[in-house]
Amino acid sequence: MARVQIAVIGSGVEHEARAEEVGRLLAERGATIVCGARDEVMAAAARGAKSAGGTTIGILPGESRAGANEWIDHVVVTGVGHARNLAVVASGDAVIAVGGAWGTLSEIAFARMLGRPVIVLEPGWAVEGEGIERVRTPEQAADLALRLAGTAVE
Repeated sequence: MARVQIAVIGSGVEHEARAEEVGRLLAERGATIVCGARDEVMAAAARGAKSAGGTTIGILPGESRAGANEWIDHVVVTGVGHARNLAVVASGDAVIAVGGAWGTLSEIAFARMLGRPVIVLEPGWAVEGEGIERVRTPEQAADLALRLAGTAVE
């Protein structure tokens, strides 16, 4: 059986601690983390996953693996710029948004177009609609993402 993959999206140094906790909790529960492989929230989620012995996949916008943060195990180079946002969320069975700017908003939209559940960790984008859930803690985010991805939380 394939291991569940959860996409963690977002940006902002002020959100790093929460993203790191999300990554750690997901890895402890057996999920692989998928992210954009760069800094801030992406690096923090990967760092958290690695601290718990987890596996990370980073999807880069450019044509070189050189831009990946040090906590990424498997780097995917796309050469498609911002369009890589589609690959990030398409690779997750569920998506957790932690902070973020315009790129994060585009990822939320792509995720919903693909039917992926989205969990917004507050404070976050004020988007509403079917398939978008809002939570207040990293633990709630991890638990809900795994449940919505079809995995039992231990």
